[in-house]
Amino acid sequence: MDMNRLITAESVTEGHPDKLADRISDAVLDAVLAQDPQGRVACETLITGSLVVIGGEIASTAQIDAATLARRVVRDVGYIKPEYGLAFDSCAVATLLRQQSPDIAHAVLRTEADDPYDRIGAGDQGIMFGYATTETPERMPLPITLAHKLARKLAEVRKDGSLLYLRPDGKTQVTVEYEGDRPIRAHTVLLAAQHAPEASLDDMRTDLRRLVVEPVLDGWLDERTQVLVNTSGRFVVGGPASDTGMTGRKIIVDTYGGYGSHGGGAFSGKDPTKADRSGWYMARYAALNVVAAGLATACEVQVAYAIGRAHPLALSVTARDPQVPPTALDRAVRRVFDFRPAAIIDLLDLRRPIYEPLACYGHFGRLDLDLTWEKTDQAEALLAAAKGP
Repeated sequence: MDMNRLITAESVTEGHPDKLADRISDAVLDAVLAQDPQGRVACETLITGSLVVIGGEIASTAQIDAATLARRVVRDVGYIKPEYGLAFDSCAVATLLRQQSPDIAHAVLRTEADDPYDRIGAGDQGIMFGYATTETPERMPLPITLAHKLARKLAEVRKDGSLLYLRPDGKTQVTVEYEGDRPIRAHTVLLAAQHAPEASLDDMRTDLRRLVVEPVLDGWLDERTQVLVNTSGRFVVGGPASDTGMTGRKIIVDTYGGYGSHGGGAFSGKDPTKADRSGWYMARYAALNVVAAGLATACEVQVAYAIGRAHPLALSVTARDPQVPPTALDRAVRRVFDFRPAAIIDLLDLRRPIYEPLACYGHFGRLDLDLTWEKTDQAEALLAAAKGP
C-alpha cells in the first residue's frame, strides 16, 4: 500500500511587506486603467524601513499621483503608526516611473495585422500555467485554500477589534495529509502574527487557535494536528521595519501553493498585454473548465509566448483521470480557447481596474470576487469539442 503524502502551502496577510508592495503596484495599475483602459503599465514597488519606492514604465494618457496611492494603500492595510513598522502619514515615497521603451511598444502593438487579435503581441516571453482540481469548491488545491483563509481570518480579527494586540504583518502555512489524491486531514498548521509588545504569547496561542484556526479548519483538524503559533517567540518588530518588501516575491502564494507548476513570472503591476497576467488567467480559465466539464479530476494547462508574437509558441494540456484521449482533450482546449493576448483581454474583459483586490489572498479560486476567468461557462463547449470529431 502506498504511503500517505504531505503537501504544504503558505499564504501571507495583506500587511506582509511583499504583499504590501504588490498591492501598491496594482493600485497604480488600476488608477491608470480607470482613466485609460489602453494604458500599458509595468510597475514595481520596493518598501524598506519607512521608504516606499515606486518604479517602472508606463505608456498612457492617464495622470496619476502614485505617492498618494501608495499612502492610501499603506493606511488601508493598517500601517497607521510608526511602531507598527510603517506609517502612511510619515513614510517617504519616491516615484521613479518613466515611459515604456519604444522598442517594447513597437513589438507589442502590431498595427499592420489584418486580424485585430493579431495586433497585440505578447509583452514578453514566458511560460504560464493554469491548474484546477476537484478537491475543493474553489477547484483549487486544499493546502493553499486553507492557508489563504487563515491569512484572511488573521486580518479580519485584527481589523474588527476581536484581537486588539494584532498588527498587520503575518504569515500562515498548512500541511495537508493526502491518501492517494484525496485530502484527509490537516497535519500541521503554522501561524506567525505580528503583535503589540504587551501581548502574552500564551494568550495569543489560545486566542488564535479559538478565533482563527478552529473556525477556518473545521472538519480538517483532529487530535493529531499540530497547531504552531509564533514558533520563534516574540514578533513585535514586523512589516517593512523588519523585512524589505518587493513586488513579485510571493508568486507561489498568488497561484497554487506549490501544486501545479510555475514559470517564474509575477502578476502585480502588469497590464493585461503582459502574458504574465493574461496568459496565466486564460490558462486557469481553460483548466477550470476542463475540470468543470467532468473531463478530468485535475488539469494543468501550459502555454508559452515570445515577445511581439500574438500566437503562443506552445500549448499543452495534462490531465488526471482523463475521460477522453489526451489528443482529444488537447484539441478541445485549442478549439474553444483563443490564447492570443488581444483575444484574452477581450474575452475576459481585462482592461478594467480590478487588480488591487487580487494582490492579496490569491488570483484564483476567489469566490468572493466576480472574476471572468473563474467562470465555468465554457464547460459544455469543451465537452462537445472533446467528444466530437
